[in-house]
Amino acid sequence: MTLAQKIRNLRNVEGSLRGLGRAMTQDEVVRVMRKQLGKAISQSYLSQIESGARPHLTHTTRTLLARFFRVYPGFLVDDPEGYHTELTSELRVHDAKVDTWLLSGADRFQSDPLLRASILKIAEYEDSRRPILLMGEILRTPGLIDRLEEVLRPAHRHGAEH
Repeated sequence: MTLAQKIRNLRNVEGSLRGLGRAMTQDEVVRVMRKQLGKAISQSYLSQIESGARPHLTHTTRTLLARFFRVYPGFLVDDPEGYHTELTSELRVHDAKVDTWLLSGADRFQSDPLLRASILKIAEYEDSRRPILLMGEILRTPGLIDRLEEVLRPAHRHGAEH
């Protein structure tokens, strides 16, 4: 993955983490960076990095971007040709997106602590796709959710909303 691709991906993840439901724009990154860190790079410089026109960063820029995106500074370089990590597998990237979506969604349910805790528990599960897929199967099976609720949460059965 190139530095340009990494920065675009980080803007996407940062937007999700901040509850935007989309990638942060370059202008937003610069504005929030300045507000949070007291300094920032320019939008045009960020654009040059993302376009590949600036394939190498100064130490100061790398440190600033790493602090803002909360990544190790060494991550902000082009990967050597043929270099792959577990996270570059399609399934791992998909899992990371699911976890990001769950974590940002949990924050929207501050007023419902039980729902928020359940969403966080799924996000913290090693393979968060499994419980979501399992819920889909449970809901697809007529009457199974009621039977499971009777066994797992008998005291809550009568007051539960369906």
